[in-house]
Amino acid sequence: MTIQFADISRSVLATEYAVRGPIVARAAELEKQGREIIYCNIGNPQSLGQAPLSWNRQLLALCEYPALMDLAPQLFPADAIETAKAILAGTKHGLGAYSESRGVRFIREAVAEFILERDQIGVDPDAIFLTDGASKGVQTILRLLLSGPLDGVMVPIPQYPLYSASITLYGGRMVPYFLDEANGWKLSRPMLDDALAQAQAAGTRVRAICVINPGNPTGAVLDEANIGMIVDFAQAHGLSILADEVYQENIFLAGDEFVSFAKVLHEREVKDISLFSFHSCSKGFLGECGVRGGYFEYRNVPEDVAAQILKLQSVCLCANLPGQAAMYAMVRPPKPGMPSYPQYAAERKNILDTLKHRAIFLAEGLNKIEGISCNIIAGAMYAFPVSPCRLGARIRSTPWPCWRPRASAWYLAPASVRPSAPPTSAPPSCPPPSRLRRWSRRWASST
Repeated sequence: MTIQFADISRSVLATEYAVRGPIVARAAELEKQGREIIYCNIGNPQSLGQAPLSWNRQLLALCEYPALMDLAPQLFPADAIETAKAILAGTKHGLGAYSESRGVRFIREAVAEFILERDQIGVDPDAIFLTDGASKGVQTILRLLLSGPLDGVMVPIPQYPLYSASITLYGGRMVPYFLDEANGWKLSRPMLDDALAQAQAAGTRVRAICVINPGNPTGAVLDEANIGMIVDFAQAHGLSILADEVYQENIFLAGDEFVSFAKVLHEREVKDISLFSFHSCSKGFLGECGVRGGYFEYRNVPEDVAAQILKLQSVCLCANLPGQAAMYAMVRPPKPGMPSYPQYAAERKNILDTLKHRAIFLAEGLNKIEGISCNIIAGAMYAFPVSPCRLGARIRSTPWPCWRPRASAWYLAPASVRPSAPPTSAPPSCPPPSRLRRWSRRWASST
């Protein structure tokens, strides 16, 4: 007898992942019918025209096919050939063999040096795991933390649905906390306290808080004070922190800068909460989504717990080796004076300048639409406009009317796939939520 729908795990059935959900499935159907579809459901830069960095692709080509160093050395800068040789020597057996479960130590040491240069703090390479994109690292830590159906993890609203989907899949509870739109989508201590209290009242054992910085899909960039508040909150309630920092290079506003949770923990000498930090070559300015390279680093994790993390990673043997090589390319770019530096610097600047221009264009365009408002996009790759609709008792049983924002995250697509300007009118005032959702998705698909 074949497997039946009724045989499927309840956790699988309950899992929802809107980024690749029914709207995308419908788009694929229309594409098969000959309709032109622009997919803006996920940050996937190269599918929308962003060119890969030459440095990354040169290293990957040389590492995948080392014979190119002899067959066509004239096609590659000398520093690319030298770096590829170093990567291959570090793997010992090339990209076709398994590495140790944490990842190639040579590459993990390079990641540790990257963090040291960024934050001026020491890093243990054995506390770094190379993963198939940041998503696999996030899922590893969620799997570690969720030990029963009453365990919960705090997740920002709006959020990237990796978190809600994975928590459901692993049988835990998502504990939503709202971001403060009026304060640039930063985190609010009263909102955090309220979310935690509600979860605990429902019998949830809250284990951790997830923070996405810069924000996906809000575009917010958290300052050191806001991160310090989050650390204080985690300390007060014994929570681990999952810091999703994959957009750390995408900062658009003058005066803003990326501040890592690791740096704040180190400067405050915090030892009583565990931190898991995630990064990836899929986002930032690299956009190497298909390569699936990422890492996570942990701090303040006891040795017996660290051994369990290693065991979890060992079940999958190791992250893919081309992705590991791509992570080396990300954390060890050409330096001034190297032959590849001028081209690398020019390509990097062009990508980041273009993203900044699009962020300004999109936010300004959205704010010209009657009934739509959008905060300044400070970082990452997305805009999160809202359309307040006075829905009152239709949403809550409270006697006073409430304002419920209806919103859709919009990706900063290249100009070649966008209309020259956004529409100038919004849907009719206070439409039914389903109609506004349909409208926002249609508009998002054209931008």
